[in-house]
This record gives sequence, structure tokens and C-alpha cells, in this order.
Amino acid sequence: MKCPFCNFDQDKVVDSRESKEGESIRRRRECLRCEKRFTTYERIDEIPYMVVKKDGRREKFERQKVLSGLLRACEKRPVPIGQLEQIVNEAESFVIDSAERERRTAELGELIMNRLRNLDKVAYVRFASVYLDFKDVHEFMSELQDLLRSKDASAARAALAAAQKSAAVKTKKPAKSGH
Repeated sequence: MKCPFCNFDQDKVVDSRESKEGESIRRRRECLRCEKRFTTYERIDEIPYMVVKKDGRREKFERQKVLSGLLRACEKRPVPIGQLEQIVNEAESFVIDSAERERRTAELGELIMNRLRNLDKVAYVRFASVYLDFKDVHEFMSELQDLLRSKDASAARAALAAAQKSAAVKTKKPAKSGH
């Protein structure tokens, strides 16, 4: 730290205090050459980590947003919250480890889907249905068929049966009234 009076670059800290808000540290310093005192403030570098959306927009990475998406996908599923927290930690580390302080949501989504695929097939299908933004039922069914071809397909078959049942209910037309 250079002295503002004589530009000497060596000093000693005489006193340190945290600010009232706790957002910075105030330090009183004394120049070792001219012995004058001056004050400096230290703050944490708050450059946010960003995610780049499909349309090119940039948003601040939010841990809670990732966790809430996972919680929705795992609703009524036997998935421990600790494992979801671990997935969120991996996603956050993935963003933090980026040299540019940002990652594409496509990369994050793939990481999360791979973890869910190994953890719970139904949660994977739920997450994928939102994340992959299927254009029609055929794309969705194709993803389910791929899942069925994987080693552990029992949960995938249950997800497929549920999806087929849901599709059948949606395609039924209401009965006409006799008026």
C-alpha cells in the first residue's frame, strides 16, 4: 500500500475494525518513512458468477434456483436432500472453476441431468422434460426410449408408463352432453 503523502510503499497497520455493516474492514496505517497515518478500506471482490442462457442473455448464477429445480424434479421421489445438495455443489463448483467466471446453461444442464440419470430415472425424466424443452410428445418419447435402453431401466419403464397414462388422459375428449 503506497503512502498518499510520500508514496513510500511500506507501512504498518496500527488498527483494524470491521465496518458497521460488516461489508468492509477499515485499517489505520502508518507510513514507515514519513510516519503519517492514513486509512484504507478492504472489501471482498464481488464479481458475480454468470450463466449464459440459450438466447444469449447472461444471469447471475443462483444456487437456490438450481436447488429448487432439483426439488421439483424429485418431488415425491426417494431422493435424499443431501444428494441434491451435492449436485448443487458440483454445479456451483463447475461455474466457479470457469476461467471466464461464466458457463453456458447447456453445460450446467448436462451436468445436472447426468447426475440425476444415475440417481433417479423419474427425476431425470422430469428435469429433462423442462430442461430440454421438448417440442412434441415424439421427442419426449424418444428420450424415454433411450433411457429404457440403459442398464437400469426399471424406473424408466415406470416413468414411460406414467407418461403414456398421462398422454392418454390428455387426449381423451370430454363426452358431449345431451342438451
